Amino acid sequence: MAAHGAKVVLASRNQEKLDKLCSDITQNGATAMVIPTDITQVADCRNLIQKTVQSFGSVDMLLLNAGVSMWAAFEKIDDVSFFKTLMDVNYTGCVNCVHAALPELKKVNGKIAAITTAQALIGFPHHTGYAASKHALHGFLETLDMELEGKVRFLNAYLGWIKGTNLRSSAFGADGGKLGEARHDHNRHAIDLEDCTTQIVKALQSDKKSVFIPRKIKFIPFLNLFCKKWLWKKILKNVRAHDS
Repeated sequence: MAAHGAKVVLASRNQEKLDKLCSDITQNGATAMVIPTDITQVADCRNLIQKTVQSFGSVDMLLLNAGVSMWAAFEKIDDVSFFKTLMDVNYTGCVNCVHAALPELKKVNGKIAAITTAQALIGFPHHTGYAASKHALHGFLETLDMELEGKVRFLNAYLGWIKGTNLRSSAFGADGGKLGEARHDHNRHAIDLEDCTTQIVKALQSDKKSVFIPRKIKFIPFLNLFCKKWLWKKILKNVRAHDS
């Protein structure tokens, strides 16, 4: 996005990675700044927006990209307390950011872009807490879109399996610890990260309301309504194939 001329504000809890990414962007002649932020903290989210406005004068887009996942059958989980972390990051953290940014976004008819998942549209085995948090975010953003009546624009990017991320390796396992491995990178259905980000940027540029990566994900709501039994069997089969 910086390569396309955006002034990028980088926000996460990892100062070291933020500084490296910021350096990569600025060395290529683009504009970026770092604001360390824990999105589960309301004060941090307010600080993020305040400093952004102070530096650049406005907030034109809020990109919701933070996320943490899981991979465990519910009945095999030792302690469900990590479900709160899933909700705090995937849902409440996004709510905190949106609440802080909304007054500024309304001033410029800005955009809220959520990098979400097909699991916002349908349940998914071994992802009970993750799917629940993404369902919550989907419902929140859809309702807010209705309330604002075009004063702020929205994009939902629904992703399947993506290669080259740490989402799977950082996911919670049945014991509440991180899985530490990314087995789905070898999944024939997985999309290359570069292809994924390119499609998201194109969707933002064309002002789409939604983008499905891969495209076949867009059929999930239809299939779940009219071919539920077949669809569930396909999902279960795919999960079992990548469960070892």
